[in-house]
Amino acid sequence: MIIDCHGHFTTVPASFKNWRAKQVEHANDPANALSRDAAFVSDDEIREAIGNGQLKLQRERGSDLTLFSPIAGLMSHHLGNERTSIEWAELSNDLVHRVTELYPDNFAPVCQLPQSPGVAPGNSVTELRRCVEELGFVGCNLNPDPSGGYWTGKPVTDREWYPLYEALVDLDVPAMIHVAASCNPCFHGTGAHYLNADTSVFMQILQSDLFTDFPSLRLVIPHGGGAVPYHWGRYRGMSLEMRERPLEGLLDNIFFDSCVYHQPGVELLTKVIPADNVLFGSEMIGAVRGKDPATGQYFDDTKRYLDACEALTDDDRFKIFEGNVRRVYPRLDQRLKAQGK
Repeated sequence: MIIDCHGHFTTVPASFKNWRAKQVEHANDPANALSRDAAFVSDDEIREAIGNGQLKLQRERGSDLTLFSPIAGLMSHHLGNERTSIEWAELSNDLVHRVTELYPDNFAPVCQLPQSPGVAPGNSVTELRRCVEELGFVGCNLNPDPSGGYWTGKPVTDREWYPLYEALVDLDVPAMIHVAASCNPCFHGTGAHYLNADTSVFMQILQSDLFTDFPSLRLVIPHGGGAVPYHWGRYRGMSLEMRERPLEGLLDNIFFDSCVYHQPGVELLTKVIPADNVLFGSEMIGAVRGKDPATGQYFDDTKRYLDACEALTDDDRFKIFEGNVRRVYPRLDQRLKAQGK
């Protein structure tokens, strides 16, 4: 199988986005807020959005299954308040669940968390458990900066995050580190904030004993790990100087996806990071939707780059395209086995 670990419902109908805008507008005036019923999306609307979008490209590009979560930019935890974040997460996760019920062979659900600036991360555990235990979700997206680019909270290694990690370990699901939209004009959302967050979280973990406290916690750092693979020597040296430990020890718990949109970048990723720690991901339809004029191919068709990596063995390819994601997401593996796959 070819399993894409990183997909979002970016083609969600406009009516759903409009409901969100109204919800935020009335965040402090719940009496005049729209009802949840007004956010309803029909099965036909889902089929049109998915059939002409992710499913179409999935088939054209040769992948079989996508781990599917709500559109990341619209998580926007910095908007509204804790009440609206909970409501928005529930509605968004329910919509993704419906996609995976309509297309169970093509998509598996991953949830967003109802985070808010200044709110304890542990408050998200209720929604995480609902999604995993009741709806069959196989993982979650964790926003390390709910403030939207201002980083007003504590590092993800702070003990205030521990109740959430305890739940992740108990449920045996991984978290993908994924920020939402940036409200800081200094940082473009997908071009800067996303990659900054990937790099920053890796460094926070390097400085900590997080995996000593949670030896079975699994985190996926997307977008190829931000700057991490490119500066692997820097981080190896800092780990030895600051923590007196080899950096490679973190690879028992940290994994990187292949959402890197050019051939040299993917080749660097797969040369620096062991094949056991790379998961195929495309994020289509996502940050970069156009075609590369030099090749005539879509930037986010990342399978093509991996296919062209001559140094990868057949065993490496199996790990990257299927084996690793089934290992990192054991509830996905269970889901697939139940489907006879």
